[in-house]
Parts: sequence; C-alpha cells; structure tokens
Amino acid sequence: MQSTSPPPAAPEASRAAPGRLELVRQFLNTADLYPGEEQLADLAALRSWLREHGLIRERERLAPGDLERALAVREALRSLLEARDQGATVDPSAVRVLNAQAPAAAIRVGFDSDGVPSLSPLAGGLDGALGELFAVIALAEVDGSWSRLKVCADHQCLWAFYDQSKNRSRSWCNMAVCGNRAKARQYRRRHRSNAGAEGAAQ
Repeated sequence: MQSTSPPPAAPEASRAAPGRLELVRQFLNTADLYPGEEQLADLAALRSWLREHGLIRERERLAPGDLERALAVREALRSLLEARDQGATVDPSAVRVLNAQAPAAAIRVGFDSDGVPSLSPLAGGLDGALGELFAVIALAEVDGSWSRLKVCADHQCLWAFYDQSKNRSRSWCNMAVCGNRAKARQYRRRHRSNAGAEGAAQ
C-alpha cells in the first residue's frame, strides 16, 4: 500500500451508472482499496448505508452475521467484474457466494398499474437489500448496461466505474491516476527486463 494519496480523480458523476445500476456501483465502492478506507466498518455503518440508499426501511434491523454476508457479496461481485473485464476465469468461490445469498431474497415479478413488469424482493432486512441489488443486476444484463459496469484494471484500485466510451474499451477509472500508474509499472518492468538481458549477454 502506498502512503501517498493519488491526484484528485475525475468527478464522480462522470463515472456514474445509469438508473438503479448506480446503487450497485456505489455498493462496490463502499471499499476504497487505494487508501484502504472501508465505509461498512461495522453493522451500524452497514445499516446506515442501506437506509440512506433506500434498500431497507427505517425501522428494519440487521442480524448478527449480516455484515460478513454483505461484504462477501460485495467482494464476490468485484471479483466477478474483474475476471470478466480481463477475460479471466471467474472464481468459482465468488459464484458460490452469490448463489448462496440470492435465494433468500425471494425475488418476484410484479406489474404496476400501467402493466409494466418489475423485479422486487419479498424478503426484508439484508436479504431484501441484496435481492434489490441482484434484481438490478439481472435487469442490467438484459438491457446491456451490466457489461459497462467495470472495476479499474489497476489491482491497487479496483474502483467501480461505468464505461461510457463508445467501444466499451475503458480500463481504468481514471486515466490520469491509475492509467499512468499502470504505464509507469509496465515501463519499470520492461526496463528491468532489458537490463537483465543486457547483463546476461555480457
């Protein structure tokens, strides 16, 4: 972990996801890996975050173990996005975490007064909150926006952002910070490799 702070990143709005998919992006970013900051440090912080984002009702309480479950889902989603964006094999343990939590939400299909269908969880508490996030992800997969939600290719960062580029080719949450840092590391690796090759040839 580096001790220096990165330069100011691009405005957060420029990386926001459309509609309710932004909830998922913000959930992923409750952990800021670069400075090592955790928004969901305890059960009270988790409840406050869920309440502020409309994922639980005011009087709903969380149960022991809910913090661990929420963090496990968050990191499983991050792992899934990281593998997808890099063309790597998805970690089976991440899939197991998500599949273990999804059934408890009991997501249902409902229709509003105009006949428009929607997905919503029947459960309350954390199960309902996670169910809402899972429903958002499922709908985002259908409309194509899920593939644009990415995590930064810099392994020290992994900040979630929405790729608004036309060809969906954006890799870093901020080119001026993470992109340049990655390029600097690549340069140092090439320099060491070339120096080693020259030394071996002498």
